[in-house]
Amino acid sequence: MDRAPAARAALPDLGAAPELRGITEWINSGSLTLEGLRGSVVLVHFWTFDCINCQNVQPYVKAWYMRYRAQGFTIIGVHTPELDIERDIRNVRAAVAREGVTFPVAFDPTYATWNAYGNHYWPAFYFVDRVGHVRHAQFGEGDYDRAERVIEDLLAEARA
Repeated sequence: MDRAPAARAALPDLGAAPELRGITEWINSGSLTLEGLRGSVVLVHFWTFDCINCQNVQPYVKAWYMRYRAQGFTIIGVHTPELDIERDIRNVRAAVAREGVTFPVAFDPTYATWNAYGNHYWPAFYFVDRVGHVRHAQFGEGDYDRAERVIEDLLAEARA
């Protein structure tokens, strides 16, 4: 659904999105950069596989990826481990396969990307527009309709 221009203009510009850094492994993708994804709308999604809140948001995140990827939307799931079990890349790969995650997953074991974003939460969502600026940030579970409206608004901006 396309939103009115006034609704799109309501998204603030929160500044340039920090580049991905410290990524030691990629799952479902080769190495990606935000610079290389210019022109696309990107959701930088911080999560970890054993976090119950992350598990609860995953169906929404997977649905957004499936629904909007053909329109120039991608998700980078930045897996930043909290627990020892989450620090083993084999466990991360197994969880991604088991849960049917098909979007690119970046493994951030030293918190380099996490720290670049000044992030403090699992899950966290940073919505990046086609020119590489964060336009919305959201933390925790819920407010899924708002998140989807942000995706739609950013995609509409990209088409304008």
